[in-house]
Amino acid sequence: LGMHALLIATVALCPVTAAAWSENIVAGENYPPLWDLAPESLLDFPVKDNKIIINAWNYQERMGVYKSLLKSSAKYFSAFGPQNIGNILWGLPLQHGWQFRTGRLADPSGVTSCGSDDGDLLCQSVRSWWSCMNYYLSVIPFLGAVKAGLFGQLPHEVKILPPEERKDDFCYSVADCWSRMPKLMDDWKAFFEVNNVTFLTHKHKVMSPATFNLDDALGLAWRAHVTSIAYALPKFQDSLNYFSDPEKNFGEDWSNAVDFIAATHFSTDLLTVNDFQAFLPHRILVEGDVLPSISDFSPQQNNILVSMSALHKANKLTGGLLLKLWQKAMSTEAGRKMGRKLIESLTSS
Repeated sequence: LGMHALLIATVALCPVTAAAWSENIVAGENYPPLWDLAPESLLDFPVKDNKIIINAWNYQERMGVYKSLLKSSAKYFSAFGPQNIGNILWGLPLQHGWQFRTGRLADPSGVTSCGSDDGDLLCQSVRSWWSCMNYYLSVIPFLGAVKAGLFGQLPHEVKILPPEERKDDFCYSVADCWSRMPKLMDDWKAFFEVNNVTFLTHKHKVMSPATFNLDDALGLAWRAHVTSIAYALPKFQDSLNYFSDPEKNFGEDWSNAVDFIAATHFSTDLLTVNDFQAFLPHRILVEGDVLPSISDFSPQQNNILVSMSALHKANKLTGGLLLKLWQKAMSTEAGRKMGRKLIESLTSS
């Protein structure tokens, strides 16, 4: 049951041809919303008092953080596809783009107009569980990359602006984050360091393709990813109460599913993630949405939500044993390959 639920929850059910992908990429259809408008590099952000100032509570600027990561790491993934499509960092901005497109970053309490159509559409609410969780999957990896030297020697220190509420739940610079959450920062920093067979040598020279192991890199990326979620989840549990029960359950189911997905070293390149997201909910779940019969959801969308819920319940009933068994099965490269092949077999069916 756990294996089946995981596979249903993580596959893309509508694969397309390479030619179609190429056309869509050229047209920009598979990039996150407003990707072209996001800042290209860190030097495109404003500088004040000798600090690069980033407002991570503005969707466009948070996307700019992602864009700088994708651009600075592009050369390391040139062997995995044209136009940087093979870069495994794509999963982060694509997920955030889905959150923005579906309205999950707006103020769910309705107290402010943050993120609403009649307010500041680009505003990301600190009351949104999705927005707060994503902070730990955008700002933290970005500052980890700064610490690791991905951007070289920057002319200014980077400063992240705080939100209006819950200031103590976030950190705002490399030094601040390193002192407050060293394990989390270290996991993201490790993703960019040569000692763990990833991108850079200590002298910031490109590693040869022969020494680059994509499975190792994916393992490090997913390890940091699940560490971020585990760190942030208890902090923002109360924020789920702003949402309906169906959306709250979906958020918890999603967090649980990530642990299972991570164990397979699931590829997070541009094409795979776009396929993966094709049948995620296209709107926030509301009271009255009852699975598996949400009327404006496709059968695939309903099935994915049902499967994620079943997987979460099964894992809770076993006291987390299901996840441990899955992780054990995925602990070898051969096991992970088998897991991904099972996923691929469903996508082609």
